[in-house]
Amino acid sequence: MCDILYALESQMFETLLWGGEEDWKIRISVLWLFSEIAFLGTMVLSILRPDVIEQIMAGEIEGMKIVPELLLVYAVLVLFPLVMAFPTLILKDSINRWANIIMGTVGVILSLVGLSQNLAYAYSVLMWVSKIVVAMLIVWYAYKWSKA
Repeated sequence: MCDILYALESQMFETLLWGGEEDWKIRISVLWLFSEIAFLGTMVLSILRPDVIEQIMAGEIEGMKIVPELLLVYAVLVLFPLVMAFPTLILKDSINRWANIIMGTVGVILSLVGLSQNLAYAYSVLMWVSKIVVAMLIVWYAYKWSKA
C-alpha cells in the first residue's frame, strides 16, 4: 500500500514539477518576463537615489556620458528578455530549447556583470541575484525540456 501511495505521490510531484510541453514554454516565457521586470525595477530604484538624478541632469550616469550609443545598449538590454518571451511560446521545440539555453546563459553572464558593478547597494544586489537565479532557471528548464 505504501509503495502505491509513494508511486502516486511521485507521479503527482513529477507532473507538477515538469508539466506538459506547453507548461515548459509558459514557465520559461514567464521567467523571461520576470527577468525584464527585475531589470526595470533595478533601473527605477537606481534612479530614485538622489546622486543618480543629479548625474542624469548633468548628462552622465555612473561616470559615463549619456550618448545615443549608451541609450542603444540600454534599449537592447531592456528588449532582450521581451524578445525571448514570445518566441519561447511559438518556436519549434529543438530550436526553442537551444535558443533558451544560449540566451539564458547570456542572461547569466550579463547579470553577473551587472552584479559586479552594483555591489554597493543591497537593493541592487537583491535584484541582480534574482536575475541570475531566473536566468539559471531558464537554462535549467530548457536543458531538462527534452528529458521531461
